[in-house]
Amino acid sequence: MGTALVYHEDMMATRLLWDDSECKIECPERLAAALGSLRQCGLEQRCLHVTAREASEAELGLVHSPEYVALVRGTQTLGTEELQALSRQYDAVYFHPSTFHCGRLAVGAVLQLVDAVLTGAVHNGLALVRPPGHHSQRAAANGFCVFNNVAIAAEHAKRKHGLHRILIVDWDIHHGQGIQYIFEDDPSVLYFSWHRYEHGHFWPFLPESDADTVGQGQGRGFTVNLPWNQFDPELVLISAGFDSAIGDPEGQMQATPECFGHLTQLLQVLAGGRICAVLEGGYHLESLAQSVCMTVRALLGDPVPVLSGPMVPCHSALESIQNVRAAQAPHWKSLRQQDVAPVLSTSTHSTEGKPLSPLPGDPICKAEAEVASLSFLLDQQHLHPTPPVRMAITLTAADTTLALSPHVLRQEGSSPKWETEAWARWAGQAGESVMITCVSVSVTDVLSPGVWSAHHRPHESLAQDEALGKLLYLLNGILDGQVNSGMAATSAPAAAANLDVAIQRVLSLGAQRVLCVVLGHLDRPLDLADDGRILWLNIRGKEAATVSMFHVSMPLPETTGGFQSCIFGLVLPMAYGFQPDLVLVALGPDHGLQEPQAALLAAVLRGPAGGRVLALLEEKSAPELAQVLVRALYGEAPPSLGPFLAASLEDRQALMSLRAQLQSRWEMLRVAASESTEGRGDS
Repeated sequence: MGTALVYHEDMMATRLLWDDSECKIECPERLAAALGSLRQCGLEQRCLHVTAREASEAELGLVHSPEYVALVRGTQTLGTEELQALSRQYDAVYFHPSTFHCGRLAVGAVLQLVDAVLTGAVHNGLALVRPPGHHSQRAAANGFCVFNNVAIAAEHAKRKHGLHRILIVDWDIHHGQGIQYIFEDDPSVLYFSWHRYEHGHFWPFLPESDADTVGQGQGRGFTVNLPWNQFDPELVLISAGFDSAIGDPEGQMQATPECFGHLTQLLQVLAGGRICAVLEGGYHLESLAQSVCMTVRALLGDPVPVLSGPMVPCHSALESIQNVRAAQAPHWKSLRQQDVAPVLSTSTHSTEGKPLSPLPGDPICKAEAEVASLSFLLDQQHLHPTPPVRMAITLTAADTTLALSPHVLRQEGSSPKWETEAWARWAGQAGESVMITCVSVSVTDVLSPGVWSAHHRPHESLAQDEALGKLLYLLNGILDGQVNSGMAATSAPAAAANLDVAIQRVLSLGAQRVLCVVLGHLDRPLDLADDGRILWLNIRGKEAATVSMFHVSMPLPETTGGFQSCIFGLVLPMAYGFQPDLVLVALGPDHGLQEPQAALLAAVLRGPAGGRVLALLEEKSAPELAQVLVRALYGEAPPSLGPFLAASLEDRQALMSLRAQLQSRWEMLRVAASESTEGRGDS
């Protein structure tokens, strides 16, 4: 099981044979740039290579008409003038004598990836293909797209593998109307697209790209945006367009490459992590290449860099989300419970007085600024490389029977080092990071005698001393960049005290912001200053309460829907808004979490802090709990929470009350335009 990479160099053959300012950006160099960057970063070597093949005409016929397939087949023998004349019959399309071959290879590559994922040969993967596909329709090429790669893959997964629920996420800057048309009356395929619309003034200039289009017939409610978790997909297909990335001439947006890593990482909590990403758009070669690399890093389970800049939703985005929620509410129980009305404001339904581009100003100066911003971001990534060890855990003697991943390298002895000869030899063979278990560390190995005496509690046993030593040693490894994430065991009596010492240690080592997500009977230390450096979220408090803007308590919801709403509607937005240097997840006495819940919590909290998460749990916790936490922090997909059960009225009211109280400080909690500050910019 691993991450697949599927491509074929023949897909670089098709190219524009005449002058066309609109079509020239869809060029072979797009694939070359993406592949070159993957090789340079060592990512291609870590992927499993799946051989691409040509799709059969029967497979093309899963969504395309026989007449259209025959028309494209006929382009193989046409001259340049004939190809140009045929291309003019479609919107933003060019044909080449190699188009049919390349198009069949693109579809076949995606089908090979889907088969590999659904048969368990790989866990997820990326198909680097061209021509792209999501604009292509049953009997028409459109927007550089010839055959609809992702739509054919969805039909293939249904017919060959018997799937009943497929989620297609389309993050290309342009609306993939081809996919929408094909599945608009099909409730087995959920098409979720977010795209630039500009009130119908951005290509493809269609009213059906707006939020009020929800599908037809039995497919009503299965088009555009709706809640992922209620649908519980068996497979996720990503139409991965990167033309919203910074510097792209088509999208003219400012999404940085790491954004796509975070999107991929969030999607990995669905369908058991069975994700097939398929290249669509993306026309700034450097930005495209770096965005592809970030996507592959996330698929491999690597931590992704933190998101930079202010985490504040713009007013127009809130309006769009509010309209989508209102349009979809009749079809989804979880949205009906939230009573969100559509927005009918000028900014939503008129473009009068507004530029079509969200980046006003001189185009040349704007492009130069975007390239400079991208260069700065790439420099920052080189300054903060991925730690050599992805995951480290500390085990007591009683824990050594845990059935851990074969990637675990056990390191024994009283003088631990992260990089031993054995580690270096293993890493050289594997080519990627591993997990290490430290068996014996004393607290005096970590803290100087003077510092230790300030924290020492005379009644502590030698075992408690050693457990705290392991914990602090692990913290040092995370904060000095040797380790990315970790898990440490602690005894129940010492859990609160050890957490307190850990927090103080993190702050003393220079961390500016620490997120503490606490479950169970663990109270916030009384001597902990409420100065904004610590955000304390207790998900098993006695009642919903906002003690301060940095100290929040909420009871553990009783249903799967309630738990998801708590995590995605409260914990994750606050975590991203806080932008922590480190996340501490502490499972104290009577925490009440089931293994899938713990895994989901750990998995989603990897994003806000660049993967720097340390989980603390009791030594006597069930081995199954430790195992799912290790796998989630290592980057594996969490198990399913089980059947969706809507949140109870009590849990919904508690969450709504907390969000209302906290929105003045934590703007990522806003979900409606009416809640946002008046006059905010509409980027």
